[in-house]
Amino acid sequence: MNGIHATLEDVCRWAAFPASAPDLSPLGPAACLLVSLDGDIDHPAPAARWLHGRPVPVIGVGKRSEVGDSCDVLAATVDEAQRLAERVARTPIAAAVLVRLLRVTERLDVESALIAESLAYSTLQEGPEYREWLSLNRAPAPAAHRDAGPAVVVTRDGDALALELNRPSNRNGMTVEMRDALVEALHLAAADDGVRRVSIRGRGKCFSTGGDLTEFGSAPDPATAHIVRTLALPGRALAAVAERAEVHVHGACVGSGIEFPAFASRIVARRTAWFQLPELQFGLIPGAGGCVGIARRIGRQRTAWMVLSGARVDAPTALDWGLVDALDA
Repeated sequence: MNGIHATLEDVCRWAAFPASAPDLSPLGPAACLLVSLDGDIDHPAPAARWLHGRPVPVIGVGKRSEVGDSCDVLAATVDEAQRLAERVARTPIAAAVLVRLLRVTERLDVESALIAESLAYSTLQEGPEYREWLSLNRAPAPAAHRDAGPAVVVTRDGDALALELNRPSNRNGMTVEMRDALVEALHLAAADDGVRRVSIRGRGKCFSTGGDLTEFGSAPDPATAHIVRTLALPGRALAAVAERAEVHVHGACVGSGIEFPAFASRIVARRTAWFQLPELQFGLIPGAGGCVGIARRIGRQRTAWMVLSGARVDAPTALDWGLVDALDA
């Protein structure tokens, strides 16, 4: 089994005598800790605190409890936990950065949390896991679209501002062009008190498949990319008008295709919509605000599960979790 498997009794012993604990590290063979939550212990608080400070993902298996709440993700079965551990083993550095970031950002305000996420993302852009992925997958040039009109169509009707993602030929990939257009339109909404409602939709078969992979590696350097994210992140701009904003999503909502909408006060999804956070396979974490906006909607454990598993979440599950607020036909 990948990682170290432990019982509650093991965790209690390690919390009381840290020197007896195994060497957990994303740079070694024990890149995650799987903890069976079966049974009861008399004093769970020290064990919970110890788990919360581990430098690797902590996967709890079994029932929710005080100790379970301190885990980074909960798995219903050992088999599910093993699958998560196998995913962690492929990109252990990114997985470790993810869970430690989620532990920190749940205690921060949105702006501070977004800065922390961006710094963590920039760090991974110089990491070996992302560099390896990029060396095998870097596109020779950004993909061209076949769509007439601007990347975001903006329509004003009285006090309502409607935004439509308009790159269906590229599945509304979040290119630099689309990012800048969204930020510009949302800044307009924030500055104009006459805009009482902001609606956002995507044209074509899906809302958005997220960051355009053909643009990955095009930033001059991670430090500059971080500065750009602090100045021009659509999620941050949407958060500024969140109470007035409603996003309608359909089809694939992948990566920033759900990270961005998560900042709106209301998301309406078609019943056939699905959601996915695939960044771990690139050696990265969600970097468009997902570690902040999504985590505030569904909690850090479910956010970590989405990233560590890379699994698709269907619309009814998303509604049950609070990732979306309503379903339509």
